Amino acid sequence: MEISELTELMHNFVRSKGWYKADSKRPQTPRNLSISLALEAAEILEHFQWNEAFDKEELSEELADVALYLLQLASIAEIDLEQAILDKLKVNASRDWD
Repeated sequence: MEISELTELMHNFVRSKGWYKADSKRPQTPRNLSISLALEAAEILEHFQWNEAFDKEELSEELADVALYLLQLASIAEIDLEQAILDKLKVNASRDWD
């Protein structure tokens, strides 16, 4: 499945919950989505807080939450995430790390 298809599925879900409506209690603004993305990423860290063991199913759910917020934020901000990833890979290829 393409990133654009996943993004559309995400938008369909958000629309079905009414979160794109002007009077939504969960405004889908870049600021709010950025906060949600960071919070979900922190939930990933919880799985490794005290040891390296993790529940694969629970971790996969948290990773999916992060991916969904990332797709939505990129879309709302009118960023072609696929192209941004390709561009960043090109930049990283020219960098050196210790």
